[in-house]
Amino acid sequence: MQFRLALLMVLIVCASPVALFAKETKDVKFPLKNGDAVVFSHDVHLLKYNNNCRICHNAIFDLKAKRHFTMAEMEKTKSCGACHTGIKAFSVADEKSCVKCHKGKPRNVEFKVKGLGQTTFSHAVHLAKVSDGCKACHNGTVITGKDGRVTMAQMEKGKTCGACHNGKKAFTVAGNCGKCHAGMKPREITWKAKGVTDAKFSHDFHLEAFSCKDCHTKLFAFKAGAKHFTMADMGKGKSCGGCHNGKEAFSVAGDCNKCHKGYKPGNVIFKNEGGEVKFSHEFHLEAYKCVDCHNKIFPMQAGAKHHTMGDMEKGQSCGACHNGKDAFTSNGDCDKCHKM
Repeated sequence: MQFRLALLMVLIVCASPVALFAKETKDVKFPLKNGDAVVFSHDVHLLKYNNNCRICHNAIFDLKAKRHFTMAEMEKTKSCGACHTGIKAFSVADEKSCVKCHKGKPRNVEFKVKGLGQTTFSHAVHLAKVSDGCKACHNGTVITGKDGRVTMAQMEKGKTCGACHNGKKAFTVAGNCGKCHAGMKPREITWKAKGVTDAKFSHDFHLEAFSCKDCHTKLFAFKAGAKHFTMADMGKGKSCGGCHNGKEAFSVAGDCNKCHKGYKPGNVIFKNEGGEVKFSHEFHLEAYKCVDCHNKIFPMQAGAKHHTMGDMEKGQSCGACHNGKDAFTSNGDCDKCHKM
């Protein structure tokens, strides 16, 4: 009985490492979104290194971290690149060796952009045009795996697609939107501003005279949360003011109704120690245009400086017209403006 018990214990001790070894040495699959999974074979590698797990664990692969490395990092000896340098084993930087790990054909990559539809990148089309294969893009510079999604403005500076699509190697990303964004029809854009009616921008209307590259991204950045410019900024050539300067198109400094349809500016109330002052747009527009005051005298922006009566006597603010020549002077007849 004791002999049988001892034999059973020996069999359990011998069998346990085998079972554990079998579990730990299964193939590991690394799924890829745009291609077949990369399969790592423990059996092949353990055979080469005499079943010595410590060659890789945890010196190269930390089982707790479970981090995935990019090809660019592997080329710098991280992960598989620690051995696959071209000395111990084939190099991860060798174009001809890509197929040793990446089986099958690369698939199309789909990018969905809000408001611009879907963009499809064809590996097959691009691989037919480059001489150095995958490494033309997957070289740690063009596609690094770290930058993630980039904006059109970044592409214009040579990031990702813009490394080749620069107007020299291939059509530029600064225009030709329809070549990538198939079926794209840019929508009308509405800007809401406090105190005025909505301003509507029609892509259809502007595209009759201009192309996408005339505005994007030189004047308007292709990205969410892009800066909104004031009318004062536009008067200096920013945003819409890049064209609406009175030369190429009507000036942003006047004719407010051309963009802000149905806009009727209200009274502006100034409160101070001298009593309430009411400025009537309706009264002044009978003799002047918006451009006569905005933005030359009064900037269209929140938090604009309030001028003193002393400033006005020197020709600033209301004093630019109320100088005793164009209109009654701001230096007297206080009750004409300050209703006590």
